[in-house]
Amino acid sequence: MKTVIKIVLWLAAIFFGYMIYQSVNGPIEFKKVKQERFQAVVNSLKDIRDVQEAHKSATGKFAPNFKALVNFVEKGNYYIIQQRDSSYMEYDKDFGIDLQRDVKIVDTLSIVPVKDSLFKSDKRYERMMYVPFSKDGKAEFKMSTATIEKGGKAVSVFKASTKKDVVLYDQPKDLTEREKVLNSVEEINGDEIIVGDLEDVSTSGNWPPIYDRKEKK
Repeated sequence: MKTVIKIVLWLAAIFFGYMIYQSVNGPIEFKKVKQERFQAVVNSLKDIRDVQEAHKSATGKFAPNFKALVNFVEKGNYYIIQQRDSSYMEYDKDFGIDLQRDVKIVDTLSIVPVKDSLFKSDKRYERMMYVPFSKDGKAEFKMSTATIEKGGKAVSVFKASTKKDVVLYDQPKDLTEREKVLNSVEEINGDEIIVGDLEDVSTSGNWPPIYDRKEKK
């Protein structure tokens, strides 16, 4: 009987020891996984932002969907231009004399393919719509565009995002729930990872500077 009791006590001690270890080590491991996955998500959102900004520069507005965005990368161009002042003389009927007209001339210096400029030989743009580390790798970023009024002008805006749940789908639920309500200058606050804004003219992300470190693609 004493032997049985000792075995039970030893098993209980091992079980509670494991639980204590998990309570301490679990959050540490969760943070490592979280930061690795969030970094990959932020890198993808930066790619989306870079292509969207190039699209707006070339067309005056952001692309409405990923199909248009990928097509722009494969077929779009950057136009390197130079603007200079010039003038010419023109006869003015009202005054009956030649008057100088000042104009601005825009010269196209070169044309650079968007693909070569942003990605060179890397084809990661083909999968930039997919959320890294999502289940089966098939979840897509949610992306929307809109037109808002700013300073009396119509301005194109965009937003791309994913829920933290999508990236942390296989992590402990209690730690994931805590992550979704974080409020810290050193963390990505809220339950989403976002770039852009549909209500303001901004292409910033909601991540802290730690995620802006240069990562190898």
